[in-house]
Amino acid sequence: MTAPDPGRRYSVIVTKRAKKDLAALDRKTARRVVDALLALETTPRPPGCKKLTGREAYRVRIGDYRAIYTVEDDLLVVEVIRVGHRRDVYR
Repeated sequence: MTAPDPGRRYSVIVTKRAKKDLAALDRKTARRVVDALLALETTPRPPGCKKLTGREAYRVRIGDYRAIYTVEDDLLVVEVIRVGHRRDVYR
């Protein structure tokens, strides 16, 4: 994990699938997930995030929910691929 550079700010892009996943969550959970996703703007690899095996993606825990995302450091972009309950999100 790299230490965040205070001058670098990433753009968080949410895919169509992740937007659909977010819309299916209750309001309180969705708010917590959105807050966690916005935090990725300044720290794309926060403490506790995990690189997924077999793909160039990371996962961040938000209670019982997970957000799966990729990081493009050269473009300063974080792309959120999926959001969901831990039992469903990896399928």
